[in-house]
Amino acid sequence: MKKQDRVSLIVSLLVVAIGALVAWAGSQGGATAGGIPVFALAVGIAFAIQWVVYIHAWLNRTEKYFDLTGALTYISITALLLIITPGVDARALLLGALVVIWALRLGTFLFRRVSRAGKDDRFDKLKTSFFRFLNVWTIQGLWVTFTAAAAWVGITSSERVGLDAFAIVGALVWAVGFGIEAIADLQKSRFNADPANKGRFINTGLWSKSRHPNYFGEILLWVGVAIIAIPVLSGWQWVAIISPLFVTLLLTRVSGVPLLEKKADTRWGGQADYEAYKKNTPVLIPRP
Repeated sequence: MKKQDRVSLIVSLLVVAIGALVAWAGSQGGATAGGIPVFALAVGIAFAIQWVVYIHAWLNRTEKYFDLTGALTYISITALLLIITPGVDARALLLGALVVIWALRLGTFLFRRVSRAGKDDRFDKLKTSFFRFLNVWTIQGLWVTFTAAAAWVGITSSERVGLDAFAIVGALVWAVGFGIEAIADLQKSRFNADPANKGRFINTGLWSKSRHPNYFGEILLWVGVAIIAIPVLSGWQWVAIISPLFVTLLLTRVSGVPLLEKKADTRWGGQADYEAYKKNTPVLIPRP
């Protein structure tokens, strides 16, 4: 086994171990079904879905269904939790609805984008190695778990609190974030679809206020979900707050902003208009 493959296998095992710890912590004080903690069941299914679809992906050396699989994982598990969790109330239904709406919109958008492009060049080297490619799918299982943690723990918590100020404020924050992300994605899609903009960077609409408004919206909406869940969290269930923290860290330090900024600098760095845009436009939080 090559060194890169060994490293990928070790990372995958570490990712699964972290997922197991989150499953244990989030299940404390949570509902059970047939003696099995419902939240832990959700985490296990999240990983299982990725591995099942990975078989098809590896055999066909394709990443076409990667983002779609992630979206369907959110939707299917959230729906399952609402069905099997005893005593589901208005807060749980609200959390479930917000996750499903977000996943439907983003999953459809990403699937259409990769279908038009024909591939996702991030996977060009990864999909040539069984273990490196598997590692990516395994990490997606943890990504789904971390991101949805606040919503899933809120849905499965044994603590029930009627809709209150936390629910109202959280829903409003989610709505603002969702709107910003959806509008930013639509504006960029239309910009890229115009042949006149070939080879240019977008600096209009929300993109004139932030270099990554879609990521700002994504972070904001998960903060909203966490706010809604707060009143029903207790003890180890507070691990669910990792949701917005993880999304923020991922998008600002790992795979989001850093990669796109580097790509943009490679393409347009040194151009006067791009350098001016970069200097005068915030990287994330929009400037009025």
